[in-house]
Amino acid sequence: MKHFSADAATGLSAAPPALHAAAAAPGAALAAFAAGLRPEHIPDAVMRRAEDLLVDWFGSAVGGRTARPVASIAWFALLQGPTDGPCEVIGHAAGTSPFAAAQANAAASHVAEQDDVHNGSVFHPATVVFPPAVAVAQALGSSGRELLTACVAGYEVGIRVGEFLGRSHYRVFHTTGTAGTLAAAAAVGHLLRLDAARMLHAFGSAGTQSAGLWEFLRTAADSKQLHTAHAAGAGLMAAYLAADGFTGAAQILEGPQGMAAGMSSDADPARLTDGLGTRWALAETSFKYHASCRHTHPAADALLQVMQQHALTPREITRIVTHVHQGAIDVLGPVVHPATVHQSKFSMGTVLALVAQYGHAGLAEFETHYLSPATQALRDRVEMVLDAEVDGAYPRRWIGKVTVTTTDGRVLQGRVDEPKGDPGNTLSREEITAKALRLAEHAGGVPATAMRQAVERLWSVAGWPVVGRLLPVGEDL
Repeated sequence: MKHFSADAATGLSAAPPALHAAAAAPGAALAAFAAGLRPEHIPDAVMRRAEDLLVDWFGSAVGGRTARPVASIAWFALLQGPTDGPCEVIGHAAGTSPFAAAQANAAASHVAEQDDVHNGSVFHPATVVFPPAVAVAQALGSSGRELLTACVAGYEVGIRVGEFLGRSHYRVFHTTGTAGTLAAAAAVGHLLRLDAARMLHAFGSAGTQSAGLWEFLRTAADSKQLHTAHAAGAGLMAAYLAADGFTGAAQILEGPQGMAAGMSSDADPARLTDGLGTRWALAETSFKYHASCRHTHPAADALLQVMQQHALTPREITRIVTHVHQGAIDVLGPVVHPATVHQSKFSMGTVLALVAQYGHAGLAEFETHYLSPATQALRDRVEMVLDAEVDGAYPRRWIGKVTVTTTDGRVLQGRVDEPKGDPGNTLSREEITAKALRLAEHAGGVPATAMRQAVERLWSVAGWPVVGRLLPVGEDL
């Protein structure tokens, strides 16, 4: 369609777009930034970090593709067709539309609870940015460099929207589902070469579809995967509609009946334009080491520190108090006796019990041991307590503090200021590769050689002339 040709590009190219948008309303400035971003504006280190995040996301997508809730969403997406389109549902031979592929891959990459997270926005960018961007890049024949640039735009927009909506939003709403629609729209809109005005319309259409509530945790429902599938699909649709002239609310974020008005009591519009063009929020994103809700990771690492320093065994522990921020209590508090593997990843007691026993809360540990008598016994000795220091630092910093009481009466303290995976304690490319391979091996169905080759190829994505399939398919898949 003519709307999607290179001639549609009217973004800025001589200087970072934020410099030209400084006087605009915050939402409009953010849209201008997303539309005008160019590869030459992005520092090389940020582009390399985007590659890291892409490979990390790919591992989660392959690792989660066989999960039952994901299979349902993929079945529905492929049912809507077509079955001969240009876009890849990872692990499926049939190609499909960008819309269907984005939804299926977004669901797949969020179920293992190993996809990335940005601390300050409490937002998982990869699972709502890469699926729609990869699908659209495959449909358009975009280059790897164009894909990475679009994904940087998606990260920068989604993170700032999450920060804008604030802590009050996260008490009820799953920010990845809400801010994720804007992130997806920004990434896809950039690939479609929307100008600033149409990008703002895309934001308006994306924001009015924002959704995702935490209530599912109480009954172990499958909704979390629906949140990411919907966000990816809704953002993609919003961008395509804007390319066709469809209009959206000009102030969907900060307007009197916009997202902040309906979803937040502490929204800060200044966060929407914080450091545009100079602060690269993508580089602040953390990798997830344990296969559980990120709110459990600081305490898990602090517990490991205590156990290693004092050579403790699980049998020597009579009580664990985790000193946490309010967000952890809001999300994890409802999960007392987890009934499924996925729900157990939101149980602080279960995560710490697995870490104490196995030194790591990985996919295998959850699936095999989350309901074992030893895990349940230790789980019930874990307590979450609100800590003023930890809560004051959150969400910018996720401090881990634990107090461990032993069978011989000792009271031991542990503290971790940067959990494993944070930018200051990050994963190397070797560790990211190993993580992706573990995820694929756990899910099964992908030969180890094929997965390793796919990951190695992804590390050179910036040089791809055209984005094709990420994972080869054949008789072995």
